[in-house]
Amino acid sequence: MNNLVFKGHNGQVLTNSLLIAEKFEKRHSYVLEAIQNLLVRKEKSLQIDNQQLAKMFALVEYDVPLNNGTGAVRKAPMYVMNRDGFTLLAMGFTGEKALKFKLDYINAFNQMEETIKNGGHHVPGSFREALLLAAEQQARIEEQQKMIEANRPKVLFAEAVETSQRSCLIGELAKILNQNGIEIGQNRLFQWLRDNGYLCKTGENYNLPTQRAMEMNLFEIKKTTINKPDGTILVTTTTKVTGKGQIYFINKFLREKQQKQAV
Repeated sequence: MNNLVFKGHNGQVLTNSLLIAEKFEKRHSYVLEAIQNLLVRKEKSLQIDNQQLAKMFALVEYDVPLNNGTGAVRKAPMYVMNRDGFTLLAMGFTGEKALKFKLDYINAFNQMEETIKNGGHHVPGSFREALLLAAEQQARIEEQQKMIEANRPKVLFAEAVETSQRSCLIGELAKILNQNGIEIGQNRLFQWLRDNGYLCKTGENYNLPTQRAMEMNLFEIKKTTINKPDGTILVTTTTKVTGKGQIYFINKFLREKQQKQAV
């Protein structure tokens, strides 16, 4: 649990938004937004002094390596916070799993404070040693960020499972893909499905599933009967993506995106 918190230069026990995102299984961008909304709301409603907020949260930057083989990095925002800041933020996290994570953090804060009080935490004795310690902590943060990025497809897969209990229209699948970082619209998705042999390209079966796609249980066809005023009956067919199909296509697009980023 000691990896959840760390000692600041003034002896404070701190944590950061990256660690919280990883532990609470949330995207870092979600945690950043939650903190920013929290600060704005608190400032407006309770008139908290800016100096008081500064004691709870501090916005810093850290380096994120670019996956282009050049060793270049980009700057990304991160919040460092003390116990009070964490308490304010964690109040918004609910559920049984969130409660367990909160208790883990409380134990980690208490253990670290006890360690510092008993003199068991290493404090740099020179400027050079402080720089080495800071570099080590920075490397640990970057490694945590890589782990979060590596685990992101697993998180997205879990989110996809939640939507897999019902079939959806192809337009809805396009929206789900966009929510998972894949930029594609309904028309482009239809075209991709036709080009890759999942939907028929021509004839009466245009935009209906191919035999192979149906055998894979990726789609289902919904037929609707319409009684027209003149007494004739019109039967329409709609292609819908099954729960299995939603997971299949989300993972397929995510894998292709990862492969492109790795090149």
